[in-house]
Amino acid sequence: MKTRFCRTVLGDVPISRMGLTYAHEHIVIDDCYVTAKHPEFLLNDAEKISTELTDFYELGGRTVVDTMPANSGRNVLLSARVSRSSKVNIIVPTGIHLEMYYPQNHWRYTLSEDRLTRLFIADIEEGIDRFDYSGPVVQRTEHRAGLIKLATGNEAFTPHQELIFRAVVNAHLETGAPILTHTNFGKQALEQALLFERLGAKLDHVVLSHVDRAKDVGYNRAVLETGVRLEYDSTFRWALKGEENHTLTLLEHLLPAFPDQITMGMDMAKNAYWKSYGGAPGLGYLIETLPTFLKSKGMEAYFENIFYKNPAHLYAFAPPTKG
Repeated sequence: MKTRFCRTVLGDVPISRMGLTYAHEHIVIDDCYVTAKHPEFLLNDAEKISTELTDFYELGGRTVVDTMPANSGRNVLLSARVSRSSKVNIIVPTGIHLEMYYPQNHWRYTLSEDRLTRLFIADIEEGIDRFDYSGPVVQRTEHRAGLIKLATGNEAFTPHQELIFRAVVNAHLETGAPILTHTNFGKQALEQALLFERLGAKLDHVVLSHVDRAKDVGYNRAVLETGVRLEYDSTFRWALKGEENHTLTLLEHLLPAFPDQITMGMDMAKNAYWKSYGGAPGLGYLIETLPTFLKSKGMEAYFENIFYKNPAHLYAFAPPTKG
């Protein structure tokens, strides 16, 4: 039987070596269309990134899942460099981000479902383009994608977004690569889960991000009942706002019923959140604070589920089922 593995930027790693894993991060965001408008998203200083990751490693962190897909700030060579220098495993994605990350004439709007499927599969099986599909030539590197991302906004899915769903699921089924999604404050999360179910995705290898921002326990429960995985990342955001920590409330109510389906991360897309950029709270926040909360509720055992068992299962490649 083949050893189950995740695919990191430096190669395949047995899931037994993933260790403590943050399930949704932004480690590298290079100069791109969106950073020209939002420079607070720029994360491309190799020394600062390596410093933050090294601090994470010293706290016990071993793997992070980066979430910038094709041509939206991805720089696979920089990702490989900071992974080597920090010793932290980095899983990088293929796929397509929200529309705001691309100009209106971008190739994402003209490629067919099959062409997008083949592009995602090439990133996973052959290697990511060193230019990230921003130029007239493609030079594939040795660094391969370990998951597929898509994103939806506040409104009902558009035909274009549904095409991306189909291409993502096609690539997922053909390669076994896991799927990660962006939701806007948890909106359309249930609709995402139901569409993945209709398309035949392996729901235990699908994770919907930011659903804790929806706040509502009943809504989160309904999404979990479909069988998908959820990723929560707003623990520090509620603390900064000085309001009820809705993420912790969700954990208290839902972890006992869904211990195998919840993962966590920091989603630090703004450089102001990074200690190495002079900001706060820094990547180590969850490691430093969550055990205290779990202990206060008699839920210490769930730390291993959130950061070890669940991401190891979720981000492992599943056996391909089509192609």
